Amino acid sequence: MSLWFCRVCGLDYDESPWGLEGRTPDHTWCGCCGTEFGYHDATPTAARQFRAQWLAAGAGWFYPNLQPANWQLAEQLDQIPVAYQ
Repeated sequence: MSLWFCRVCGLDYDESPWGLEGRTPDHTWCGCCGTEFGYHDATPTAARQFRAQWLAAGAGWFYPNLQPANWQLAEQLDQIPVAYQ
């Protein structure tokens, strides 16, 4: 199974919120950083800006009940697609 990673925080998803062709965002929210897919991650610059704000605010989970007990921020950030790092 191919995984898709959030362009802002690197959280892994089973399906891309950008659609099969990667051009049609569904405008849902990342469970970790709270990015709105198709808005906060529409460009590499936008993703970097939102990431900086999220990290400066403490990198809290948008849906705290989804945060794994063994969550490692640095490992997740390493999964951000190269073009959006």
